[in-house]
Amino acid sequence: MTKRKIVYLDNAATTPVDPAVFRKMQPYFFEHYGNPSTIYRLGEKSRNAVEKARKQLADFLNCSSEEIYFTGSASESDNWAICGTIDKIWEKKNKKNKKPHLIVSSIEHKAVIEPAKLYKNNQLSDVTFLPVNKEGIIGLKELEKAVKKNTRLISVMYANSEIGTVQPIAEIGELIKQLNRKRKNKILFHTDAVQAINYLDCDVEKLGVDFLSLSGHKIYGPKGIGALYIKKGTPIASLIRGGGQEKGMRSGTENVPGIVGLGEAISRIKKSQAVEVKKLRNKLITRIKKDISKAQLNGSFEKRLPNNAHFSFDGAEGESIVMELSQKNIFVSTGSACASNSLSPSHVLDAIGLSHEKSHCSVRFSLGKQNTESDIDSVLKHLPIIIKRLRKIAGK
Repeated sequence: MTKRKIVYLDNAATTPVDPAVFRKMQPYFFEHYGNPSTIYRLGEKSRNAVEKARKQLADFLNCSSEEIYFTGSASESDNWAICGTIDKIWEKKNKKNKKPHLIVSSIEHKAVIEPAKLYKNNQLSDVTFLPVNKEGIIGLKELEKAVKKNTRLISVMYANSEIGTVQPIAEIGELIKQLNRKRKNKILFHTDAVQAINYLDCDVEKLGVDFLSLSGHKIYGPKGIGALYIKKGTPIASLIRGGGQEKGMRSGTENVPGIVGLGEAISRIKKSQAVEVKKLRNKLITRIKKDISKAQLNGSFEKRLPNNAHFSFDGAEGESIVMELSQKNIFVSTGSACASNSLSPSHVLDAIGLSHEKSHCSVRFSLGKQNTESDIDSVLKHLPIIIKRLRKIAGK
């Protein structure tokens, strides 16, 4: 029996490891397995590999290797940027200090929203959740109005993991730079760039950020490895204490194979990748809108990741669409993988004004470099039939 081809369109949840990346990782499981903190030759091999990967990330982000810190995930990186900043402020607190104020966009990943809520609930920080327009984009004027005298950190996701909206990060960076000229206590700027790394310019100098989070498994690298760019001189507290790895800022024995994989994955990103993926994505969007009635594209068409298409299909439940497509070996999702077990409507779709009914009728298609035109044709062949059948059942 011939094995059916898998059509994988959930790359925003995770990407397959590139075979070339895996080959680079392999020796550090079996051959060069020494602890990087040891002083003998076997440990030196691992240590050199870690530093090579650090430079690969630094070259990609246009920063110094000293500004790259490896973590266990982008969620850890996000938590560190938020909690480490607030904790550092409280370490220096005196009687005249006000409670620090944090601004985050309302469509951030839960790894930003949850720690922000925690600090607010524990009365350690004032928090403003900045609204977005119906396309999921924040307004610079609204952001400027939200800034207070005690604002110390702004966190805005570069590209949204559900609806693919791309935020004007460089413009926000410039606004913060202008505001800081008149302030004693500078506002720091963090962006979660997990979804952006593959397709957008992540030059930290151009973006004007103090922190940038990224992850290995969204760029054809391994799971369980992430990184945080911290601009030199930026005050931040350590969250994980112990053996003093990562210049004393993030303790724990380094995940050498993962770090090697992350470095190799980021060094293999090509600008042409976005062009090819966008062609396929546009074909998918155009045909869905043509072939399926009451199919609504969510988010901005122009200011959108080139691999993202997020639709609501009136009268057809999202989870049922996902399950029906999976029977055809086509794999998509209803939204963020980190919240897929929740029955609550997506906070992102809620923020752009979608009703609960439309939210539950939504599906995300996120393409990758491995996808072909035949993959898109397969979706376009089966999806209209599935939607029609589900609507008929719902009508009954």
